[in-house]
Amino acid sequence: MDFLGKFFTGASCEKKDGVLTDEVNRRRRNLMLGTGALAIGLADVPAATAAGNDAGAPAIDRSCRVSADRLDLLVAKAYPLFNDPVILPTFDAKTHGARFDVDLHRIVTFTVNPESGEKVKVSGLLALPVGVTEEIPLLSWQHGTILSFDQVPSNLTRLSNPDHQLSDTTDSLETLFNVQRFAGQGYAVIAADYVGKGPFRDGRGEAYAVKDVTTQTCLDVLTAGEAAMRGLGLKPSKLFLHGWSQGALNTQWLHQALRMQSRAIAGTAVASPFNDLNEAWRFWAGAQTFPLPSGVTTYPALPSWIALCMIITLGSYELQYGLNGLMKSAIRPEFHALAMKFWADYKLETDQTKPFPMGSDFLRPGFFEHFTTTQNSAFLRHLAANRATYWDYDCPIRFIYGLADEVLHPAMIYPALAAGGSHVTGVPVAGASHRGTFLAGLYGNDLTLGGSDNILTWFNSIR
Repeated sequence: MDFLGKFFTGASCEKKDGVLTDEVNRRRRNLMLGTGALAIGLADVPAATAAGNDAGAPAIDRSCRVSADRLDLLVAKAYPLFNDPVILPTFDAKTHGARFDVDLHRIVTFTVNPESGEKVKVSGLLALPVGVTEEIPLLSWQHGTILSFDQVPSNLTRLSNPDHQLSDTTDSLETLFNVQRFAGQGYAVIAADYVGKGPFRDGRGEAYAVKDVTTQTCLDVLTAGEAAMRGLGLKPSKLFLHGWSQGALNTQWLHQALRMQSRAIAGTAVASPFNDLNEAWRFWAGAQTFPLPSGVTTYPALPSWIALCMIITLGSYELQYGLNGLMKSAIRPEFHALAMKFWADYKLETDQTKPFPMGSDFLRPGFFEHFTTTQNSAFLRHLAANRATYWDYDCPIRFIYGLADEVLHPAMIYPALAAGGSHVTGVPVAGASHRGTFLAGLYGNDLTLGGSDNILTWFNSIR
């Protein structure tokens, strides 16, 4: 029987680690049965935090419970996909296993796109450890790039089906790792699905690497998740942030926005962060190179899917900033049809007899050397305005970067480390790919992480 069925039949609550869950489940049942829409009020949320939620009240519309053992089994299966090449020992539940069963809730709320003023329905995930009551540390998790519309955090509620097997092509495995690692150890976890993603996309294009709408969405889903927690009798205590890849950039933007609201942040961890999108694009397009990291004799080549990331960046900036014609003005004519189709449906159907374009083949000649079109110039200015490199951080943040990251050269991290101030720490990961960097940040040790603790151990030390 799934979690919802348990509530509607009035089944008894569990006792785990000596803590009764009756009261929390009673509150949850009241929320679910009291209003058909499961609405949760925002009356107790400060106005600055709740900004953007005036389009409607947040809600929980589906839930399920996943046992600690099942979380460990799912992580053990997904682990090798990220530990490639191998830099970490095989996953060991005795060392890194979840301590708590976890309740997964899909949050539904609204955000307002700062660029267009459009009110948008968005979704996200709230993961709560079973048996923890009252105060609980909170992690805001920002996921990385997904080359689909629906590989989002809230899809983990599909685990309501006990036979559901997570897939690398249909589910957010990176969110699974965060749920097992943090919710399974007593943290609340909130994760936004982002605009243009998830079950309420309604054909809308996304806002990939677009600062204002992404930040507002993360703020509003965080607010909705915190309101849901309070409705369930749980009080968020210290706030932590974590993000990987695109989500690491989103996390830096969120960090900045929260500090502008004077919101305290206990600690922030960003893995493989793209701080400067102009620099990233120049690297992806072969217009900028870097020397080999110290002690490294070769460096991995850029993957072919970089061109797909470039497509969704261009599509997002054309849509969100009104740069009409950007896709065609930036991309070589022979790749227009491929790009427009992928932006429309995220399905890749190419002529297998022709090589797939690399980033260095993809852009119009002279794109980075001189004026090409008005749209291209405006695009580069927007990228520069959205960078997060030269910020002065006033609370602890760690930048975790791989020394064999195929899409983010470590030299791209150094400017942020140099400019960020005394609260910034760089954590190099020897031999780590893009995915391996993320995994090491969660499950590595001081030997893997250049003398630093993994993120959970660090957060636990300051929670």
